[in-house]
Amino acid sequence: MMIKRILPIVLLLAHALITNAQLKVANVFGDHMVLQRDQPVKIWGTANPKESIAVSFNGQTVETKASKSGEWKVQLKPMNFGGPFTMNISGSTEDLTLTNVLIGDVWIGSGQSNMEWPLFQTNNGPESIAESQNPNIRLFTIEKDMAAKPESDVTTSGWAISSPESTPNFSAVAYHFGRQLNNDLNIPVGLIHSSWGGTDIETWMSWEALTAVDGFQNLDKSAYVERTEKSQEMMTQYQTALAKEPGMNQKWFSLSESEYQSWESIEMPKIWESTKIGNEDGIIWFAKSFELSEDQVLAATLSLGPIDDIDDTYINGQFIGRMTDWTQERTYAVKGEVLKPGVNWLVIRVTDGVGGGGIYGEADQLFLKIGSEKISLAGDWKYKPAVVSSSFGGPAMGPNDFPTCLYNAMIAPITDLAIKGVIWYQGENNTRNSMQYRELFPAMINDWRQQFGQEFPFIWVQLANFMAPDEQPKNSSWAELREAQSMTLSLPKTGQAVIIDIGEANDIHPRNKKDVGYRLAMSAEKVAYDMEVVHSGPTFEKITIENGKAILTFSNIGSGLEVNDKYGYVKAFAIAGPDGKFVWAKAKVEGDQVIVWSEKVKEPSQVRYAWGDNPDDANLYNKEGLPASPFRTEK
Repeated sequence: MMIKRILPIVLLLAHALITNAQLKVANVFGDHMVLQRDQPVKIWGTANPKESIAVSFNGQTVETKASKSGEWKVQLKPMNFGGPFTMNISGSTEDLTLTNVLIGDVWIGSGQSNMEWPLFQTNNGPESIAESQNPNIRLFTIEKDMAAKPESDVTTSGWAISSPESTPNFSAVAYHFGRQLNNDLNIPVGLIHSSWGGTDIETWMSWEALTAVDGFQNLDKSAYVERTEKSQEMMTQYQTALAKEPGMNQKWFSLSESEYQSWESIEMPKIWESTKIGNEDGIIWFAKSFELSEDQVLAATLSLGPIDDIDDTYINGQFIGRMTDWTQERTYAVKGEVLKPGVNWLVIRVTDGVGGGGIYGEADQLFLKIGSEKISLAGDWKYKPAVVSSSFGGPAMGPNDFPTCLYNAMIAPITDLAIKGVIWYQGENNTRNSMQYRELFPAMINDWRQQFGQEFPFIWVQLANFMAPDEQPKNSSWAELREAQSMTLSLPKTGQAVIIDIGEANDIHPRNKKDVGYRLAMSAEKVAYDMEVVHSGPTFEKITIENGKAILTFSNIGSGLEVNDKYGYVKAFAIAGPDGKFVWAKAKVEGDQVIVWSEKVKEPSQVRYAWGDNPDDANLYNKEGLPASPFRTEK
């Protein structure tokens, strides 16, 4: 059974299980699904009021009657892993058959853009996709949606068997995690992906959990619901207009010179909120002319810098390329036959979701390179809005404007589902309130466990290194958020994948997702499966001061500490005395301890390791290759 995909323009509407004469199961069930082994399994859906329902599966038959409102639910007894099986659901007048069903372990993967990041955009994407055919891994993506109140069903295109056709746009982190588990455990794995880039943790919490956290107790629920529903109406109209935007229909990418000259003038590059465009979201077209001699009509490289969010780029009416990551610098190859002597027109269709938009890099990033010659494209441009949010009462609002909205639409509808656990990759958006994350993160974990009725394992990715490295030791909100994540390990059945060595200074989306998935799997194998594996890198335990040096002891050292440096230098340590003024320190490994000191600090009392936005020189590992978690000895 396939579940019909709802058009993107209505994704912001509230969805409910349809109660009519048709027998239905909730959208989380379907052909190719995986059901959780060794736990009671609930199956639910809708039918006629009071209709008799029978569910038969793997030797079990369970009967019930639909309620007055047409809702029904049954519970199957725990089952061993295996399959494929067929599930038959019988009503009074019609039957449903779900085929190719496996019993195994079901994991939810959630968070923001680094969980959402698709497999095809990773640094080993083509190889991973080519090797992804596996009938024992099943994939399920919950479409992006927002709701003011908890919904009864999710929007999805259904379950898919892992294959080169289904994996390219699936979460890379979740895929690599599931593949590793399947390889190591030899059981079917079902992966449910539910994430939304650029979102705060507050959007993923229930109303009850969020309003129990300090700073959120005074939220007005009735006002919130009214504001959310009103915004959804506006966004529906706005999304409808975006789908019909005139630029593509009227081929603005291929106009005459006089038509482009009639557009408004603007200086580029600039984030468009800082220009006369103002605080807009939507689709705006930009055009720039440049002249070439006959000798310059050759294959070229086009550099545009980063564009927020999506660009569709054309030269002389010919499509050049498209990218969707707002942090990624655009570089496109241009064939010589696209260019011409005289005036050429570069046209860029920019689509911005929420927040800042436009061609926002530096002036020296805008150029056309022909051989060794660079032709600057910075300066005077032309622009024409196609669809802008102010026409609909905007600017556009996203999930972060409505706390709890993603929980309501993308998690609440599946809380009756039996699962093995959750993997989580989020936090970048909460670095502005990193200390509050100490409360929010454990509150969200406890919330989900309560809503699902299971104390399931919860494994997360600690934030990667990002942005420019620090020249001198200093405070860091990114380091504080990593610390908040580490502190949450005090909850039972939790684990953390440290990736302080995987990040990229100029890209918030590290392309190495394979190692992220692997480290999550190692943590899950220890926490969820109680396997004897080294699941973590060295973790700070205690500090002792002797003779002007700090002696650090670690847990999770595996078969021993190791330094990723051919000379044996341990880097990324800072040390301070009672005055709290940190300086870079020297450090060395002695047995299972690290000795830290500096001639500038005679009476050390505090040590920090990898404490910064991007401690790119962090090089302490265990011999199993897992990096030490960043820490500070003072709290």
